[in-house]
Amino acid sequence: MVQLLRRPGAGRRAHAVGVARLMAHTDPVALIGVALSISLSVTLDLTGAATGVESLLAGLMGITISLLVDSIARAERRFQLRALLAGPHWLVRAVPELATAATEAVGRHPGTRVAEETQRRFERFHADLGQLRQGRIIRPGEDYQDMLGATRDCVRQLEALTNVLPRLAWWRGDIGRRYWAENLAALARGVEITRIFTYTEFSDELAELVATQRRAGVRVGLLSTVAVPADLHVNLIRWDGTACWTAGMSAHGEINENRFSVNAADLARADETFQACLSRAAFDT
Repeated sequence: MVQLLRRPGAGRRAHAVGVARLMAHTDPVALIGVALSISLSVTLDLTGAATGVESLLAGLMGITISLLVDSIARAERRFQLRALLAGPHWLVRAVPELATAATEAVGRHPGTRVAEETQRRFERFHADLGQLRQGRIIRPGEDYQDMLGATRDCVRQLEALTNVLPRLAWWRGDIGRRYWAENLAALARGVEITRIFTYTEFSDELAELVATQRRAGVRVGLLSTVAVPADLHVNLIRWDGTACWTAGMSAHGEINENRFSVNAADLARADETFQACLSRAAFDT
């Protein structure tokens, strides 16, 4: 008897859960179509514009069309998702795991800093992928792996524009020494290196650096910053005309962002900047 009394409540709860699940997984357009179809059927019946059977058939026809449209739309989304995941094996394996992890993080900790941070990190991840989609890698100022790697992979020509600060701490530091070592290895491979130093004050330190690089085989040009507009006071490198690097600078003249790119527009802009400085630079032949 107790079980019999419990069944109606359980049935109502199951029905409510089923309706909620249907609402959550049905396209809004389909739901609107179903609602309009029901409204049309009721209106036709109440106004006497159609018989009861005709109004019922009209409503069922509208509901059928709405659900059919919803089914087609969902099938199209599944097809698009399947096409998107038809990529590298690591992508196919990782995407469901990422989506599940983000969903569970928000679902288990709603309204907390964890949920907020999950959203921020996902948005940052989306922004990073947007840059990669354009052929760019953006790294913080202390991460020079792309500069070093591209110099190591260079096979024909390296063109560089270096905006020199009053002190040459960068070239004397660890990253500067590693970069110069990669330059020497590139020269040994037969890579032609052209570097233009733009400077505000020609110091003894700069003279020594220029002499060292010229002795190693680098074609070095000198260019005073007063001879070029401010938009040409930049640090950039081009490798074989297929990749480039530019530096994001802080207000204190420190590199705070490394921008590596194979984007055609970025390469063209870097070439234009370099050529503008090349035409003004003085080379000691």
